[in-house]
Amino acid sequence: MITTKQRAFLRGLGNALDPVMQVGKDGLGENSYIAIRELLDARELIKIKVLKNSSYSAKEICEMICSSLDAEAVQVIGSMVIVYKKSTKKDFKHIELP
Repeated sequence: MITTKQRAFLRGLGNALDPVMQVGKDGLGENSYIAIRELLDARELIKIKVLKNSSYSAKEICEMICSSLDAEAVQVIGSMVIVYKKSTKKDFKHIELP
């Protein structure tokens, strides 16, 4: 669980990110979860864009990702979702949370 201060810090970092994945009308399939898990392990902080033709809202997508991957929801604004999960890699420069 991250604190409010840490969430604000991650929001600041997430604003500069470009979306690395899009969720469309098919929603999240098994391959999507695998891709998100690998992205989180490689980057720790990712931004996902939920397209207008998606049958789920951005908040629902964020809840589905966080519950299935044990990640933290940083921000849901409009159609953008920012998610954080600490990487399990040892030789990795982790994001230093305040």
